Amino acid sequence: MVRVNFIQTDGEVRNVEAAVGASLMQAAIKHGVAGIEAECGGTCSCATCHVYVEQAWSSLVGQPSPMEDGMLEFAEGVRPVSRLSCQIKVTSEMEGLVVRVAPAPI
Repeated sequence: MVRVNFIQTDGEVRNVEAAVGASLMQAAIKHGVAGIEAECGGTCSCATCHVYVEQAWSSLVGQPSPMEDGMLEFAEGVRPVSRLSCQIKVTSEMEGLVVRVAPAPI
């Protein structure tokens, strides 16, 4: 298990345990992280699991795939550090990872 820190939109930090090989979205849903809706269930066909990866972790997490990048075009508030949490697979090197939950569209 790997500790991941989700900073929710209200500023509350949720420290969760994520299984290696699971997606960040799966860990967020399992632990009730507010703001991660995951309407598509992790198939990269919505943007309701949008997060901002803290800059210090960007190189470890990597860049979005072309499919993910295309889906992010439909998200609001996209930044250079935007990712869909369903597309980030947890590795043992991600111990202590920090991501911010993106605000939900109005």
